[in-house]
Amino acid sequence: MRLLITVLAFALTSILAQAQMPQILDLKQQGEVRDAWLKERMETVLPEIMRRSEIDMWILISREYNEDPVLKTMLPSNWLSARRTTMLVVYDDGEKLETLACARYDVGEVFKKAWDKEKQPDQWARLAEIIEERDPKKIALNRSEHFGLADGLSSYHYDKLLESIDAKYKDRLVEGTPLAIGWLETRTVNEMVVYQQVCRIAHQIIAEGFSDQVIQPGVTSTQEVVWWYRERIRELGLIAWFHPTVDVQRHDPDSKEHLRSFSRRPDQEIIQPGDLLHVDFGITYLGLNTDTQENAYVLKPGETEAPAYLKDAFKKGLQVMDDLTTQFKSGRTGNEMLASALKKGKNAGLKPTIYTHPIGYHGHGAGPTIGLWDQQGGVPHRGDYPLYPNTAYSIELNTAVYIPEWGKDIRMMMEEDAFFDGEEVRYIDGRQVELFLIPRQKGHLGQ
Repeated sequence: MRLLITVLAFALTSILAQAQMPQILDLKQQGEVRDAWLKERMETVLPEIMRRSEIDMWILISREYNEDPVLKTMLPSNWLSARRTTMLVVYDDGEKLETLACARYDVGEVFKKAWDKEKQPDQWARLAEIIEERDPKKIALNRSEHFGLADGLSSYHYDKLLESIDAKYKDRLVEGTPLAIGWLETRTVNEMVVYQQVCRIAHQIIAEGFSDQVIQPGVTSTQEVVWWYRERIRELGLIAWFHPTVDVQRHDPDSKEHLRSFSRRPDQEIIQPGDLLHVDFGITYLGLNTDTQENAYVLKPGETEAPAYLKDAFKKGLQVMDDLTTQFKSGRTGNEMLASALKKGKNAGLKPTIYTHPIGYHGHGAGPTIGLWDQQGGVPHRGDYPLYPNTAYSIELNTAVYIPEWGKDIRMMMEEDAFFDGEEVRYIDGRQVELFLIPRQKGHLGQ
């Protein structure tokens, strides 16, 4: 009987948890949405970034299983990789864009077949003909010293292209970084409508894990919660783009978690009453990524809320987030925003560390880097990239707070996904505004 009751209770908990989970589309629906987005982006985003960059031709080349990260985002949803050698050409004549596939077949609905192998047996010779027929002034290639996401052209393909094209076009080859980063970082209106749902799913999974549905204080380890998150992500048909971490900070002079370097994972701990819990968590859904860090407090017997000193520390973390997001202005570089936000926080008596990054097609996405945990004086090159409208960011940071009751500093680590529309920053699905409580108390939300 006891076993039956336990099974029924677990089933009821699962049903209630799933009832709160936003709808997740099936694979066919996901493909339809992503293909529609691709067509829309080709009509709106691509012309804008090509004309902004003053580049009239963009060539992307990849081999199967060695895809350029940009080209991969341009493939139709039912192509899980490039095929053989995939060559895509975008040409802007000043009035409209031509999107061609130097291939024997269309690449989805966007890139139209532009190679007849019976007429021209050599694919590279046909690519050279496409270039000559349009005579572009600038030909962008995805080669970049400082931006990995813009450096997708292989060494072999670059050498082969130089060998194949007329000598006069070699002087017209330019680095495609402005196009690659612009394409990857720019979000459309329709993407942002759905991005809220993506972030909400991530928030809901975090909330489930940081509850007594998963955690039994005194028994459950941090690694068990980590693997619960991984299993829950898989159960929902989603992907974890990195392995989560769960760690604790506590009133224990022997606990040195607050001193842990970000270069190593936290040690396994058994979760105890009085612990401050922290999770770092990210999913991929519909080709978009989330990156979220939230915090919970494990109630001691008799407690109904977190101690005032932890609530105050949490508010200081929120203040650092606000200090950063008020720095977002079109055209400012990541390094400029970093310096201003750090100065503002320190002038207010806070001890902030900021390591915010773009997010979108990739978890650590394309765009301006706003600090790294070990580079608080600025990040060369990637931190010098300017802020553009319609871009998304993981507002990631921590503030060190001395807790007299514990006799040491803690780090209030936070991260929430946000969108910059050119005027202001808004959190895509809100942000955590108070600590989760384990177990939950009546009327307590956390988000």
